[in-house]
Amino acid sequence: MVGGAATAQEWNLDWGGYYNMDVLYNDASGNNIPSNVDLDGINIHQNGEIHFKPNVTLDNGMTFGVVVEMEAANAGGGADGIDESYMYIESDTMGRVEVGSENSAGYKLSTGAPSVGYGINSPSATAFHPIAFSPVGTGQGRTAFGSSFTEVAGNNDTARISYYTPSFNGFTAGVSYAPTGNTNVVNSGLVDRNVATNDIFDIGVNYSQTFGNVDMTLSARWGTGDAGTDQTFVNNGPDGIADTSDDVYSVNATQPGDPETWAVGGRMAVAGFTFGGSYAENETGAQFGIGDNEGWSLGATYDLAGPWTVGFDTYQGEATVANIASGAAANVKDEYEAYQIGAERELGAGVAWRIYAIQSETSRKSGALNAFGTGVSKLKVESTAVGTGIRLNF
Repeated sequence: MVGGAATAQEWNLDWGGYYNMDVLYNDASGNNIPSNVDLDGINIHQNGEIHFKPNVTLDNGMTFGVVVEMEAANAGGGADGIDESYMYIESDTMGRVEVGSENSAGYKLSTGAPSVGYGINSPSATAFHPIAFSPVGTGQGRTAFGSSFTEVAGNNDTARISYYTPSFNGFTAGVSYAPTGNTNVVNSGLVDRNVATNDIFDIGVNYSQTFGNVDMTLSARWGTGDAGTDQTFVNNGPDGIADTSDDVYSVNATQPGDPETWAVGGRMAVAGFTFGGSYAENETGAQFGIGDNEGWSLGATYDLAGPWTVGFDTYQGEATVANIASGAAANVKDEYEAYQIGAERELGAGVAWRIYAIQSETSRKSGALNAFGTGVSKLKVESTAVGTGIRLNF
């Protein structure tokens, strides 16, 4: 990395992003919808990000760059703010190093079922499939319950270090380390390893190759972390002020084990058809109500003659978490299933029109007694959505 004086290089002030705008009609029913709530009707949903990606390549062939992703949609009348933000260093022979708030190497190297329409196998369900978990409230982002694109204990964009090897005949491997699992933690000072998930390691591999007229992609990932402890604030210290200098905390629960996640996936494209699927698990992530869960995706798309692509895909998830309100012995079992059929027409460079129909069901089954003191209670919401939208990638 250290060399002689470099000649003047020009920074590439690159930028890009995406923006999705959809109008859809939703019909929802089930015993977990309050009587004073009406979820049927037309909805407008928008989701987008602006990506700033300045970079410079030095005389020695090494590229230094920054990626800053800014949310483009409004929330509560104001911008959501910055999503991912990290620096990277890469070269053809060294590979790529990323440092900052970003998903893990295992997450980024994963693949799953192809899809046309909304993202029913989405790690950010509220952004890409908001009807899926509403109003049951069991959505667990970046865990196998809602998506095969998983993270350890469902962490997201926490500050981490990742390394990716150069591609060797289509094979790429990556490894990541994050001091803490708290989401979007940057410049937070020293990490208290006794609180929440910490020391998170992830590894992932991806193989993409073409054999004649067949394109194939395979992936696998595994990750784990230290569960730490779940601590609860008890009272203020002698000064009577709620701060970290002398406040008293106590251990609320000892975690049953360190959280882990693993996933496998694959895609194959031939003669206009693309087939794919994935399977994932999150285990012993009891803290934050994540529990043990698993899920799988399966789907296929077909490129018609001309600009149209049609497809069908499904995602099936299941989770078991402790029902704190009813005691540790009364576990809650959540189930999520979604089916989608869609079509997409390319209108031009980075512009596509899509239409789709989604049928989804989210249910919660508790081992606790119901209000009458007998039986097992089950809450369920079924949702049908038909929509259309414009997808922009730039």
